[in-house]
Amino acid sequence: MVLMIGTSEIVIIVLVVLLFFGGKKIPELMKGLGKGVKSFKDGMNGIEEDLKGNSDKEK
Repeated sequence: MVLMIGTSEIVIIVLVVLLFFGGKKIPELMKGLGKGVKSFKDGMNGIEEDLKGNSDKEK
């Protein structure tokens, strides 16, 4: 089963999020989410660099 999210589902999700958190909390939540994604990407880049460094040392 392929999970397909359409426009109507996205609208419903946005409305539910607005009901739960309110309009004033949304920017704070998005800021935290952005920081989390950036931290995750930085961590992934660090792992890739470590793996490249270890493979270079083995040669």
